[in-house]
Amino acid sequence: MKKLVGILLLSGLSLTGCSIQTDAPEEEQLSADEQEALGHFEQKNVAPDPAENSQSARKPEHAFARIALSCINRQYPNKISHVMNSAADVAEPVNLTPVFYGCFDWHSAVHGHWLLTRLWGLNLVPDMDAEISAALAANFTEEKIAGEIAYFNSADRKSFERPYGLAWFLQLTAELRDIGTGQGEKAEQAKIWLDRLLPLESVIVGNIKGWVPKLAYPIRLGTHNQSAFSFGLFLDWAKQSEDSEMETLLRDKILKFHQADVNCPMAYEPSGEDFLSSCLMVADLMRRVMDADEFATWLSTFLPDIPSDGRGDWLEIAIVNDPTDGKLVHLDGLNLSRAWALEGIASALPVDDARRAALMAAVKLHGESGQKAVGTPHYSGSHWLASFATYWRTKRGIPSPDNSAGT
Repeated sequence: MKKLVGILLLSGLSLTGCSIQTDAPEEEQLSADEQEALGHFEQKNVAPDPAENSQSARKPEHAFARIALSCINRQYPNKISHVMNSAADVAEPVNLTPVFYGCFDWHSAVHGHWLLTRLWGLNLVPDMDAEISAALAANFTEEKIAGEIAYFNSADRKSFERPYGLAWFLQLTAELRDIGTGQGEKAEQAKIWLDRLLPLESVIVGNIKGWVPKLAYPIRLGTHNQSAFSFGLFLDWAKQSEDSEMETLLRDKILKFHQADVNCPMAYEPSGEDFLSSCLMVADLMRRVMDADEFATWLSTFLPDIPSDGRGDWLEIAIVNDPTDGKLVHLDGLNLSRAWALEGIASALPVDDARRAALMAAVKLHGESGQKAVGTPHYSGSHWLASFATYWRTKRGIPSPDNSAGT
């Protein structure tokens, strides 16, 4: 526990509450079963503690990785969305979904694993590579993944974590595919983990392909059910995995839903519990299916008030009045997701478009505000905000010159 606190202090972020309270002995904070599980997990994490390395300045990514490592195998507190068909379905989260049971809920556990995979694959925290690899290897086992598949295949589970959690799962397998295209030990390891996850991916992709044609209207909420955010991640996965059926299905639905959208009411944002912008996520989605000139024209009618004078204060930063409230703290995530959506929008406009400067100025303001919030000592925010910060900081979803799907 002292090592955990040391790492977080060195990171420059106050994150001492991201895992377990430190003002009482650890054994008083965990049940006997949790202590046993934690001990088993820690035996697999044998890398030197980064806090014992040189005292050079730590990157935020070190703290982000520590947050994910501290929660992907933390079972409680837990908020499950679980259909019970009989008494046999009454079980602890770890017995229901054996891989993704930590970090408070299934989708946060998924993007916690994605965060670790992303940082590991990009070599952003090399001094933590062994620890991250051990943590992922402990969870990406055939037995545990079989348990996830069994859960999805049970009755009344086709809508489980749809669409948000499913989108993050596809980000995870897309990440492994990206790493696997490289050379060396990490590429080989990523291929092994991906191969184990492919049967679960197949189930999830099947659920998505069965759902999208039936969806009659876009879901314009600012929370998990929003369709625009998830469609963007689905589409990125489809391009990267060369699933032409999924790509065509999504493109047709996206254009049907949003090509005629005009005058999105940004003045109504944010709603009090949003972590996704209803307007900006649609624009970030549409830049994925249009060329630069077509997108620039569409954006002029969809968000006509983006300024051309380069100022960033045209979009007010969302505020959180109580970071201990799990719903109100969503707004910290909104600032981060706005930052990556704004940057995605700017990246797709012609280089001489006068709106790019204002978009990027707003990116800076929102991103910096959101990143500060990752340091909350309250588990209600810390269990998931680091993933949003990582998505923004590593420019996930924004195409690089050699990868049209974005890396």
